[in-house]
Amino acid sequence: MPFFTDQLNRKIEVTQMPQRIISLVPSQTELLHDLGLNEEVIGITKFCIHPNEWFRTKQRVGGTKNLDIQKIRSMNPDLIIANKEENNKEQIEELAADFPVYTSDVNNLQQALQMIEQVGSITNKIEEAETMIKKIKSGFTHLKENTSNNYIRTAYLIWKDPYMTVGGDTFINDMLFHAGFKNIFCHQNRYPEVTIEEIRLENCQVLFLSSEPYPFKQKHIDELQELLPNTKIMLADGECFSWYGSHLLQAPAYFQKLQVESIV
Repeated sequence: MPFFTDQLNRKIEVTQMPQRIISLVPSQTELLHDLGLNEEVIGITKFCIHPNEWFRTKQRVGGTKNLDIQKIRSMNPDLIIANKEENNKEQIEELAADFPVYTSDVNNLQQALQMIEQVGSITNKIEEAETMIKKIKSGFTHLKENTSNNYIRTAYLIWKDPYMTVGGDTFINDMLFHAGFKNIFCHQNRYPEVTIEEIRLENCQVLFLSSEPYPFKQKHIDELQELLPNTKIMLADGECFSWYGSHLLQAPAYFQKLQVESIV
């Protein structure tokens, strides 16, 4: 019987190639689609918006933090794809007692590529995953070659009331670095609360307002610009900064565009 190891170093026993997969993470749902697992994936969360066809047609099993455990059980999956940060630990442990659960833990590009390789292996899409990884690496190599060493001092807001940003141990922080930006709150962990005064005192050159999880809009730029007249404030595509699956194929070109637009 084959065993696979996930990013929590847990061994998962899979007796046959999965035919009934449930994905509990939006970015990994998109990955499963792009690996060609249309028939195998039978369930997704209400936040798995890509691809739109799956969002409209696949069974939904609740939200990432509030899963419908009974519904998942009734679907009898032979593989569940989860994530340490995005899913509830107690719910995942409950499911893992009865079903094979692969759990990712992604905080940087290298771990994202490892996750893609592991998911490709466990779903028998090894060649597809290898091709995807090569394309992602090529995109980020090209981005690096065209990125200045003069990193722009940046903050990235993910929430309002209170304002929350990203620390140095997050995937978004790693994406900021690859995109040519220096996170002024990289000395903090995870997702700390911050004030506008702290942003000003840190000499923030560019402030990104993410499209998710809080849906920042132009009106928020207008509000903050009065408080931070010396900072360039821009909306950021949260998917390119925080989706760590096949969405990484799109990220380098978007980051290149942001570099040009953020020059202050």
